[in-house]
Amino acid sequence: MPREMEQTCNDFQKTVSLHLIRHRSILDVMTKYQDACSRVNRALAKSVTTCGCLRIEAEKQDLPADTSLSEMSEYVKTHLEGHLCPNCAEIIEQEMGKSVFFLAAICTLTGLDLHEIIRRENDRISTLGFYSLT
Repeated sequence: MPREMEQTCNDFQKTVSLHLIRHRSILDVMTKYQDACSRVNRALAKSVTTCGCLRIEAEKQDLPADTSLSEMSEYVKTHLEGHLCPNCAEIIEQEMGKSVFFLAAICTLTGLDLHEIIRRENDRISTLGFYSLT
C-alpha cells in the first residue's frame, strides 16, 4: 500500500504540473490555494447553516486536571453532531480536491515532492506522537 500511495501522489503531482497553464505564477497559485481552503470552510459552514445535516454543539472542553496526553481523546469533543448528507459530502470533497490541487501546484513550482512531505509528516507524528501536536 505505501508504494501505491507514493505512485498516486506522484501521478497526481505530474497531472497537476501538466495543467498549470494559466496558473503558473507562484503568486497566483498561492492565492488560489488560500481561496480553495476558504471554500472548504464555506462548504462545511453551509452544511450547518443551509442544509442542516451537521450541527455544531460547542462548549468549553472540560478536562480533568490529571488527564494525560494519551487520555485526552477520551474527553475532547469534535463539537460536530450529525452526518454529512451525500450532497454536502460531494461538495466538500470537490472543494478539498481543488485545495489539494493547488497544494500540489505549490509543491511542483517549488520543486517539492508531495509524497515526501506526507511521508515525513507521518513519520514525525508517529515518532513524536502526541507531542508533535503542540
